Amino acid sequence: MNTPSAVHRLTRIPGISPEGAQVVLAEIGLDMTRFPHRRASGVLGQAVPRTIQSGAKHQTGKTPKGNPYLKGVLGQAAGAAARTSTFLGERYRRIVKRRSKGKALVAVARSILVIIWHLLTDPNATYHDLGVEYHTTRLDKDRKIRNHVRQIEALGYQVTLARAT
Repeated sequence: MNTPSAVHRLTRIPGISPEGAQVVLAEIGLDMTRFPHRRASGVLGQAVPRTIQSGAKHQTGKTPKGNPYLKGVLGQAAGAAARTSTFLGERYRRIVKRRSKGKALVAVARSILVIIWHLLTDPNATYHDLGVEYHTTRLDKDRKIRNHVRQIEALGYQVTLARAT
């Protein structure tokens, strides 16, 4: 696999510019055999969530220091991807509803790093966006109905459902 094709494949990821793809390849390299699993590549960029645990209490901490160049490019790519109408942009918007903007950006940056790992591991792989509607199309409506009915019944109400016409 030659470098221009790798750069071209990485630029298909939302938020990754050609210069950003070159920085990623310069910092990670083309050989992904040193990362046996996709999670191992997150350690290089230190775009992994950090959990501080003491007994039953869990807290999130700062992401540890990693490669500053890779971390910077991933942060810029995550910020750019968050403004797009793609799967990564929707991922950012879904996470920011329940977490902070910074944590959502780190989660999107980690997702981008996992995508990069997959693209560099398989030379024949190309990026395919799942789309904005990915989560809503995979929603199990029956399970959601059962959960809502169970929650309402837990409040002491009796529920009867009928299809809206």
